[in-house]
Amino acid sequence: MELRHLRYFVMLADELNFTRAAQRLCISQPPLSRQIRALEENVGVPLFIRNNKKVELTSAGKEFLTDARAILSLAQTALERARNSGIEAGQVDIGLSGSHLQSPLTSIFANYMKKNPNVSLSMHQLQPSTQIDELRSGRIDLSLSRTPVNDDDLKSTFLWHDILFAAFPSGHPMGGRDSVYLNDLKNEKFVMLRLDSSAYSQHIYDCCVQSGFTPKVVQWVNEIPAIISLISAGLGVGLIPRSLCHTTTVLLDLVALTGDVPKSSVYVVQQKNKTTSVIEGLVHMLRNSS
Repeated sequence: MELRHLRYFVMLADELNFTRAAQRLCISQPPLSRQIRALEENVGVPLFIRNNKKVELTSAGKEFLTDARAILSLAQTALERARNSGIEAGQVDIGLSGSHLQSPLTSIFANYMKKNPNVSLSMHQLQPSTQIDELRSGRIDLSLSRTPVNDDDLKSTFLWHDILFAAFPSGHPMGGRDSVYLNDLKNEKFVMLRLDSSAYSQHIYDCCVQSGFTPKVVQWVNEIPAIISLISAGLGVGLIPRSLCHTTTVLLDLVALTGDVPKSSVYVVQQKNKTTSVIEGLVHMLRNSS
């Protein structure tokens, strides 16, 4: 007796019609009849009553149906367990800033979760400086950062370059240019990230100083989306990464920077000595999807 015989038997028991059962099994009726006869010979008793008007189960057939369903269910469970034995499972806690939730990362995470349904991704919106503290303490597994961190405990993997644009309120005299130098902004009022929020914000500030001017900051904020909103409202100018340009509105003009442009790449940071196959699998996908 084979599992095929049981599947054919259960299908016929459900349909009580050889023609319909054969159609659902994608076979012709004669092979189905032969397999049912072979099963009955193997069992030793009739399982169906057949006549010109109908097909019905015998009392032995009804008893056999219960066990046949159980055997097929157990076989399917065994098959799924075998297939899933190599599937990654677990949870990854990820620290990221609000700007990353508006970048290509969200679609990458969604694609990862679709391909790895047994892995739970938990995203924690934190300031970059807080992310590094949480990473060192082990409360998160990965940090998305615009500056690399490489030391005795942490390592960074480059994901992609995220070019900076100068952002102006709509109608600003510089908004129609093809490009600007950073030094061209020396007389402008700036909206900037708080310097204590991340090494990235300090890097942007330092690049302005190295270009020959100290930014006249009129608004300090914690997140890049806030920079976009305040510039749109006409409160100043600023610098935003290309990955967030799709979030801008008609109230904002974006101009390419030329010359010595501040770096604005994206990295994933993790502990060197705390890793799992799930974490490494996600890092690999991030690196290859960027």
